Amino acid sequence: MEFLFGFWQFFYANIFTKPEYFVGLIVLVGYLLLGRKWYDALAGFIKAVVGYMILNVAAGGLVSNFRPILVALADRFQLQAAVIDPYFGQAAAEAALKEAGHATGLTVQVLLVAFLANLALVIFRRITKVRTVFITGHIMVQQSATATWLLALALGNDVNQLQFVVVLGIVLGVYWAVASNLTVEPTQELTQGGGFAIGHQQMFGVWLTDKLAPKLSGKNDRKIEDLELPGFLSIFKESIVATSILMIVFFGAILLILGKDYLVSVNGQEILKLKMTTLKETDDFFFYIMKVALTFTVYIQVLQLGVRMFVAELSEAFQGISNKLLPGSMPAVDCAAVYGFGSPNAVTIGFLFGVLGQLVAIIGLIVFKSPVFIITGFVPVFFDNATFAVYANHKGGLRAASILTFASGVIQVLGGALAAGAFGLAKFGGWHGNFDWDTVWVGFGFLMQNLHYVGLGVVLVILLAIPQLQYLKNKEHYFTIAEDYEAYLEAKEA
Repeated sequence: MEFLFGFWQFFYANIFTKPEYFVGLIVLVGYLLLGRKWYDALAGFIKAVVGYMILNVAAGGLVSNFRPILVALADRFQLQAAVIDPYFGQAAAEAALKEAGHATGLTVQVLLVAFLANLALVIFRRITKVRTVFITGHIMVQQSATATWLLALALGNDVNQLQFVVVLGIVLGVYWAVASNLTVEPTQELTQGGGFAIGHQQMFGVWLTDKLAPKLSGKNDRKIEDLELPGFLSIFKESIVATSILMIVFFGAILLILGKDYLVSVNGQEILKLKMTTLKETDDFFFYIMKVALTFTVYIQVLQLGVRMFVAELSEAFQGISNKLLPGSMPAVDCAAVYGFGSPNAVTIGFLFGVLGQLVAIIGLIVFKSPVFIITGFVPVFFDNATFAVYANHKGGLRAASILTFASGVIQVLGGALAAGAFGLAKFGGWHGNFDWDTVWVGFGFLMQNLHYVGLGVVLVILLAIPQLQYLKNKEHYFTIAEDYEAYLEAKEA
């Protein structure tokens, strides 16, 4: 037992929570199971790891460079509020757990049980109808922290720790399995059989976007990439140019509000533990704004490069695992994996309309004197809404992408304010902030808080019923679309 615990500790610290190595290991095992030569498997491992590391560099750069600018607005005008961002949400949940006297290692134990529960549901997929394995390690850690606090809030300190870990691990694992399973059809159709699903923070949102987008399409059903722009506006057809110009306007407005004097004064300091981009008194403010905005474009381009690298390897290699170990299963990966499909400008459109929605909702909080004020978090406003825009554009074009991402921005703020206040994390300065955690998990939290174990049972029944309903709607093609997309298309045509 001690050996197994030590092995898990090593695996957790070095592989499980490092998604690049976790994905690389899956690719390595998959290629070996496919009968590839060891050097081909090694090459696939390296390309998958490097591709995911490129994605991590880009995603991390986007977060670390641009979240502080949004947080700086709160610091500049002395606003006390909850930041809707999974990193802030995780920190707030851990602080709340510590204050309540719970062991800090709880979240790690919950994560292990949750992953095993996900695997069990896939192993018995013919009964459970679950086809996806959630493998996005850093997301699993963030969600484990927030979910642990929600259950601790509901059950208090009297519950046995082992019982607590097992119960919550099962609930969270079922959520990972069921929610990622909802994204199979939308993602397979978007990527033309890419062989992966989404394992992130907005999986119910992806499913909802896929259902609503066709109903919101315009008369001409124009896609973002099909827009015919007259004269000088035609330069917006190129994603690099469009992203750069729009970000200069967006971040330029924020930085002008902050003011050069303020930005110089915080040079080298930490704002809520976040480093600001350096600006010196002698620097030209216009070119500083240019640098900040164009850096955004750089990271978007790098992110798409990383996506193409690791998705190509993972999709092929997972066939080995699917065929030999978990037949009919699919990996559920980071939402950024879909940014290489469809119009590159969809990512920018989603971000901008999501920001607009959040700003409208924040103004609403001020006007109606909400007891909880919300600060925009970069991760939800970018990654949620960019993802929704890609799916919405595929099914409903520009109109659907604009409407749905705007609505998502409003929901993120209002749901975040409700959750941060109701679950006691506003005083710790954060809430998870992503779409699923501002909608579905708010409902789950209220059920657990008010009905305790009965609420947990209701949550499990609701979740486990979802794949059954999916299956009943599409018995003939339900497993085929995940196992063999080409055969699915042929059967559908026939």
